[in-house]
Amino acid sequence: MIRSISFGIILLFSGLVFGQAKPLTQAEFVKLLYALQKAPATKAEIISSLRSRGIDFEVTDGVRGLTRSKSGNDEEIRRALDEADRRRQNPELAKAPNNTESEALLAKTRSKTLEAVNDMPDFVVKQAIQRSMAYAGTGTFRNQDSLVVAVSYRASGEEEYKLLMKDGILQNDPKPGRSYEEAGGTSSTGEFVTMLATIFKPESETKFEPIETDVVRGRRAIVYDFSVAVDKAQQGLSCKTILERSTKTGIKGKVWIDATDARVLRVESEATDIPVDFPCPTAKRNIDYDWTTIADEKYLLPLVSDVRLTIRDQGKLFETRNVIRFKNYQKYGTDVKIVEEDSTPAKPDNP
Repeated sequence: MIRSISFGIILLFSGLVFGQAKPLTQAEFVKLLYALQKAPATKAEIISSLRSRGIDFEVTDGVRGLTRSKSGNDEEIRRALDEADRRRQNPELAKAPNNTESEALLAKTRSKTLEAVNDMPDFVVKQAIQRSMAYAGTGTFRNQDSLVVAVSYRASGEEEYKLLMKDGILQNDPKPGRSYEEAGGTSSTGEFVTMLATIFKPESETKFEPIETDVVRGRRAIVYDFSVAVDKAQQGLSCKTILERSTKTGIKGKVWIDATDARVLRVESEATDIPVDFPCPTAKRNIDYDWTTIADEKYLLPLVSDVRLTIRDQGKLFETRNVIRFKNYQKYGTDVKIVEEDSTPAKPDNP
């Protein structure tokens, strides 16, 4: 039973206030970066200090380069540093919302998101997928293969996948399937509707906590931590080493909400409550959303998705990575055409 507010959202407030403590100096920040190499657990301290204290120095190319090298190009630290620099330059623009404003933004976002989910059109889209693998924890991914997959989405929620190309070779008579599982390896579904519906539908009883502000593709965003319990999320996860096993998980992560339009710009999610003996101990997915036009109407749809899965096999731990780029959204019934650029595998972005 939901008691805190209406709209089925449980909202937790962290008391996040920027600028009350003395800002970090450049010397302090550099010291934290060097400590990070010896003790990776200090990452949380760096991010917390950047968010709560801010900085009193200019973020130069030199500072950015040092941050990349000492943090292993950690995206979360980079984002926190960039936002601290924006707050330094314009404290009023980067001001965090108060409790009332934050609650109102979440309620408005939920309403708009679920309305958009219900009004989703029938469409087709091309997925250009680069798959790679690394020993878990190293971050050194090696390309495995590249795929081109045609996806047909129906407003009823049905998704149909066809593998059109693998490593630049056209697949003869591609058969529709539940996913691109016929290619083997890691696959994923549900980027279009499932993730957002799970986060915002009332019965999920999602817990939210505002943690910071950010800028995504030029749009001011409020960033919230979120979590959905396993009995509410019921997210499916399948993993195959020798035998295939499946389980249901919860989810947690972060959601970036446009402070003006109250629409989701980005979701970072991670499966929770995975059984300890399950062969895939972690599953993560990041999705960026952007506006696209289908039949003269604009819709907020996935732009790129980054899917990571850790696999335990024969005493070793591997991490797979699928970078999925969504191209050429068109109305349902349109043929998905292979073009020359589809034959050139795209290198995944650095982790």
